[in-house]
Amino acid sequence: MSQSYNRGFIEDFGRWREFTAGMWAWIFHKFTGWVLVGYLFTHIAVLSTATVGTGVYTETLQSLESLFVVRVLEVGLLSVAVFHILNGVRLLMVDLGVGLEAQDKSFYAALIVTGLIAIASVPTFLEGVF
Repeated sequence: MSQSYNRGFIEDFGRWREFTAGMWAWIFHKFTGWVLVGYLFTHIAVLSTATVGTGVYTETLQSLESLFVVRVLEVGLLSVAVFHILNGVRLLMVDLGVGLEAQDKSFYAALIVTGLIAIASVPTFLEGVF
C-alpha cells in the first residue's frame, strides 16, 4: 500500500525544476493551443467589422497595423503558430513510432526553429511602424 503525505506549498511549487523536456513540450503545446483559440475570437471580431462596411474594415485594419504593440503581438502569434505546428508534427511522428528515442532533441529543434523564424520575421512585421 502506498502512502501519501502533504509536501507543503513551497515544496510543491518548486517541483517545476523536475520537469523534463517532454513535460515542457506538453505545457507549451497546451499554452500555444489556447493562445491560438483566443486569437481566433479576436480575428473574428476584426473580421466582423466588414459587415458594417468596407470602409470600417479598412480603417480598423489600418489603425491596428499602425500600432507598435500589435506588430509585436503579430510576431508572437507567428511564434506561437510555428511552435504549435512543429510540436504537433513531432507528436504525430512519436505516435507513429518514428524518433521515439529522440523526443527531447526534436522538442529542442522545434524551439530553435521557432526562435529562428521569429527573429527572421521581426524586420518584416515592424516595417513601416516607425
